[in-house]
Amino acid sequence: MSVDTDVLIAGGGPVGLAAAIEARLAGLDVTVVEPRDGPIDKACGEGLMPGALPELARLGVDPDGMPFQGIAYLDGKRRVEHRFDGGPGRGVRRTVLHAALRDRAVAAGVRFFEGRVEGVHQRAGFVEAVGLRAAWLLGADGLHSAVARETGLALPPPMARRRFGQRRHYALPPWSEFVEVLWTRAGEFYVTPVGERVVGIALLARRGEHFDDALAAAPALAERLRGVEAASDLRGAGPLRQRTRARVAGRVLLVGDASGYVDALTGEGLRIGFAQARAAIAAITADQPEGYEAAWERETRDFRRLTGALVRLAASPLRGAVVPVAARFPAVFAAAVERLAR
Repeated sequence: MSVDTDVLIAGGGPVGLAAAIEARLAGLDVTVVEPRDGPIDKACGEGLMPGALPELARLGVDPDGMPFQGIAYLDGKRRVEHRFDGGPGRGVRRTVLHAALRDRAVAAGVRFFEGRVEGVHQRAGFVEAVGLRAAWLLGADGLHSAVARETGLALPPPMARRRFGQRRHYALPPWSEFVEVLWTRAGEFYVTPVGERVVGIALLARRGEHFDDALAAAPALAERLRGVEAASDLRGAGPLRQRTRARVAGRVLLVGDASGYVDALTGEGLRIGFAQARAAIAAITADQPEGYEAAWERETRDFRRLTGALVRLAASPLRGAVVPVAARFPAVFAAAVERLAR
């Protein structure tokens, strides 16, 4: 039976759009299903690690933003930083990144369908959703993926150590050439330069921690922001930890946050998502979806291990030792940053 599109992608966020562009570059017909119109915002740190930039360049995307030279950890008393060996990362407003990817997808011939994939039916040789038949379906619909649930790939999120993200922008020039991660008793604040006069402040913390109240645990940061105009509304996301039993079910493949997520603590989610999009389309064009499972394991291994270990440490009584230990062993800190930045 003929299909309406080669690849149907549920979710038009950055990873879904990257997968759509990858598919068009491979000569496939692509339709993206997304309920929201215009640039999509999200509560995130907005730092593209150095390894994400070549992935975007290969797709023909070069979003405007502010370079950052490395990562710094602070706790109010100590500071340890590492300057990337392979060149800078880039702070990019999520709306700017989304607009650049969407423009490129449109230029590449991707079609868009306004809607939400909530029912998935697999038949012999195709997948049916939102009234369309596709040879393949990619679930790129985020942390609370309906595609993962519909296909039985989603696992219940763990109730322990549930963490959430909040983010607001402030209208002031960046004061550091690094992404600063400030460890406080309330959570971790991420300070990312995203424009010549715009700084993004993201908080990762347990449920119930309010952004403005948490600033009291970061007096130096609160003083910098005192009297400064907010450049965006406060946004939230979570819980961040999401689990899947597998990433492939027949002709359905999961990419990005929908495929499983640990935490935003180490900041390389988009780099990994873009790599997953590339691997998923490669598996589809080879008609070997099972190959994507191995590729996913390989691409996410360091992220899952290092981020998982750091999140467990952050939730333990040893939380206060993170920055002192990193400062005492800067070579270990540098190696971990480089491993996640590439």
